[in-house]
Amino acid sequence: MNPTAPTFQFTDFDLHLFQEGSDQRLYNKLGAHPGEKNGVMGVYFAVWAPAATAVQVLGSFNQWQEGQDGLHPVGHGIWTGFVSGAQVNDRYQYQIGTATGDRYRKADPVGFYHEVRPRTASIVTDLKTYTWGDQAWMAARTQRNPLDHPLAVYEVHLGSWMHGSTADPPPPFQGQEQVTVPISGYRPQARFLTYPELADRLIPYVKSLGYTHIELLPIAEHPFDGCWGYQVTGYYAPTSRFGCPQGLMYLIDRCHQEGLGVILDWVPGHFSRDLHGLGKFDGSALYEYADDRRGEHKEWGTLVFNYGSAQVRNFLLANALFWFDYYHIDGLRVDAVASMLYLDYGRKPGEWLPNPYGGRENIEAADFLRQVNHALFTEFPGILTIAEESSMWPMVSWPTYVGGLGFNLKWNMGWMHDVLDYFQMESGLRQYHQNNLTFPMWYHHSENFMIALSHDEVVHGKSSILGKMAGDEWQKYANLRCLLTFMYAHPGKKTLFMGIEFAQWNEWNVWGVLDWDLLNYPPHQKIQTLVKDLQSLYCQEPSLYTADFEESGFQWIDCSDHRHSVISFLRRDRHSPDFLVIVGNFTPQPHAHYRIGVPTAGFYQELFNSDSRQYGGSNLGNLGGKPSEDWPFHGFPYSLDLCLPPLAVLILKLSLPRLPA
Repeated sequence: MNPTAPTFQFTDFDLHLFQEGSDQRLYNKLGAHPGEKNGVMGVYFAVWAPAATAVQVLGSFNQWQEGQDGLHPVGHGIWTGFVSGAQVNDRYQYQIGTATGDRYRKADPVGFYHEVRPRTASIVTDLKTYTWGDQAWMAARTQRNPLDHPLAVYEVHLGSWMHGSTADPPPPFQGQEQVTVPISGYRPQARFLTYPELADRLIPYVKSLGYTHIELLPIAEHPFDGCWGYQVTGYYAPTSRFGCPQGLMYLIDRCHQEGLGVILDWVPGHFSRDLHGLGKFDGSALYEYADDRRGEHKEWGTLVFNYGSAQVRNFLLANALFWFDYYHIDGLRVDAVASMLYLDYGRKPGEWLPNPYGGRENIEAADFLRQVNHALFTEFPGILTIAEESSMWPMVSWPTYVGGLGFNLKWNMGWMHDVLDYFQMESGLRQYHQNNLTFPMWYHHSENFMIALSHDEVVHGKSSILGKMAGDEWQKYANLRCLLTFMYAHPGKKTLFMGIEFAQWNEWNVWGVLDWDLLNYPPHQKIQTLVKDLQSLYCQEPSLYTADFEESGFQWIDCSDHRHSVISFLRRDRHSPDFLVIVGNFTPQPHAHYRIGVPTAGFYQELFNSDSRQYGGSNLGNLGGKPSEDWPFHGFPYSLDLCLPPLAVLILKLSLPRLPA
């Protein structure tokens, strides 16, 4: 799949599409595009600034001098012009003149490349120069429904996953010099790895652990490292901290060739106030709501997009398609959807305006999300859009044609909070809170859920996931093993934030780097082995993924034994009679001769035991499996007499059905 070639010139039809908010390839006209005019090489520039009285392009090609390269209006607030002699790698900004006589210098809202912070200029680049090698992946993707397959996502922040040394400069990439970008924190000798370096290090690591996808925390250009990428100034530009746009293409291309999908975090809910960004772009509230009661998030210090503006919706709609079109990504995880859907989100009474019907729902934002999802799934079959949505808004992951928002997955924030609260409790209290483990199944089939242990749970004094676990040191590791196994056995697709896979003790620090030295120690090695084996089992057993969102794929055996803090359930395969038996003991007290009902007679192999010695456990178990007995229990005709290890989850499978007498 190749992006449509830019045409540069705005026709009356183009202007009409933009005015109604439906030009899905707007980025092929707005922005800076190298080209030719009357036999002369240069760059076409186009920007939307309807309140401007004059627009000029200042850049390295005209020594940043005013009065040389003015743009002219072509209608509906769009200014265009051709600058002869401008070329790839030239820096530029727009100088916007306003009706009040002010002049602003702004980065290009549709700029494809920007300078490394703290510099703020945009950079001319040609995104069509990269040659892709992922044709097989892209063709296969169009034939797949990702919800029918295993989906295990490694959530990673590229700037703090691993660092390089400033004494070891990065090698050139495709003839382009790679800039050494120091970390703006307490590690003065450290630098960011480049996209190609990350391809060489990140991809083998993620593959070795059995993940199916990598999710990148936002990599659109942002001025402040400490915002993690969630306060964006350049929506169409991958951050230059890690190199040029073609470097990101290389990283994604390599992922695809190695069998890994790539998901990007996307932030259409709010944007940075930085002066060179979108705020008051042409002297007016152009991209944001004009009234602060809708136009800002005070707690985040950011501005809110005006979803009532067709042109603003078009800017964001085209941006979503752009990442699939030019960067071949496989999915978007949309951040802070609840903040978009509710007008009173994070606001006190009197600080927000109701919708025309007097309600708190942002109808414009909901319509925008439907528009984006409809366009994406029409243009790019087989992709993912994932909502981080923390409220009870209905039908988030339902199709737009039945009134849903159109995502195909929603993060299950309730599962994450309930389960983490449970695992932080001392074991003696858990009998009173069994509901934390079982309640998520009451609403599980209302949406297509992804269950996640995300970056938000390991920052701001919340401790690491290992640090949250109750008990002494042994119990903390056992609880973590139990939690991870329960997560992989539970219905729903999976996301795990970096560092959890080897039981990092410290909170995530955006200025630092993961504590890789921990892998020199057996307890952390064994947790990593557990994650690797869990993912292998997850991908090998269709019962764990084919019917995630169907009632037929899950059945309780017993969810009511709160006295022992034990739950048991079945996971069933959609395409065969196969099923798995999952039993979890959430206390440090082992249980001998613990009986559970099963539907079929035969020998049940113990496929997985989180208390195994190889994972750092006490190695209690069932000697590889147990035969069923003709003892009806829990409403089933047969039962198993099991040994339940402490703080552990067992996964068993019928491997030898009993032959008829």
